[in-house]
Amino acid sequence: MSEYIHDKKVKELEVMANKIRQSVIEMLVEAGSGHTAGSLGMADIFTAFYFHILNHDPKNPDWPDRDRLILSNGHICPVRYAAMAHAGYFPVEELKTLRKFGSRLQGHPERSALPGVETTSGPLGSGLGQAAGIAYGARMDGKKFRVYCAMSDGEHETGNLWESAMFAGKNKLHNLTGIIDRNNIQINGFTEDVMPLEPLRAKYEAFNWHVIDVDGHNIEEFVDAIEETKAIFEKPTVIIAHTIPGKGIPEIEFDYDWHGKPPKPEEGEKFLRELRTLGGKIKSEHE
Repeated sequence: MSEYIHDKKVKELEVMANKIRQSVIEMLVEAGSGHTAGSLGMADIFTAFYFHILNHDPKNPDWPDRDRLILSNGHICPVRYAAMAHAGYFPVEELKTLRKFGSRLQGHPERSALPGVETTSGPLGSGLGQAAGIAYGARMDGKKFRVYCAMSDGEHETGNLWESAMFAGKNKLHNLTGIIDRNNIQINGFTEDVMPLEPLRAKYEAFNWHVIDVDGHNIEEFVDAIEETKAIFEKPTVIIAHTIPGKGIPEIEFDYDWHGKPPKPEEGEKFLRELRTLGGKIKSEHE
């Protein structure tokens, strides 16, 4: 058992992650568009952030000393919105407005539209530079908050991301942690077929980053990795979180066709039944 999180808390987080996956499916069905695979795959990590890791206050989202969570791959914003709603940033019912005209919950997050969203994201590869700038500024101001940046593996095909990695490594931004959703897919295939990223760990190490590999669906392991980052003072850290795209829905797991399409209503009903059954099993194990 981890010294940083007890087993009861882990089970509570697993139950919440299942609820967030259900909310993601409901949102995408209602919207009729959006990204399914990555949103489901990152549910455990966003649950861990909003319900255990982040130093934040949903009732005061602009609190100056809050930790910053930057979402670089903005297309998986359904999972962030769902986690934020369940954490109390806004009513859960508002999730059904995803991608609707006039909604605060657009297909990519807009910083000015929704309190608690730190940056506007859309162009892939930009988030790490934003996060590095925030972390650098925090150090200049003597602030103690930490900066986290969630990224996709596919966006590591962009050059500006590696410029940001070089900047962070050069400036030894130990208050910055990157999290890579290593699900091995992108919109038109598998990353290693489209543009191979491996050896990914060695690349970051060459840019003077501390690297940790984790099972992205093992909440306890992820929490332990976050705690390890706090003991690293000479360089930034990146956590390579190995995840399953579409996690929780066996028939779409690992299928890159689900990167950027939503479930149809009948598919959504089936997926929700599967998630509710899984949720029941998690609760019974908890009890």
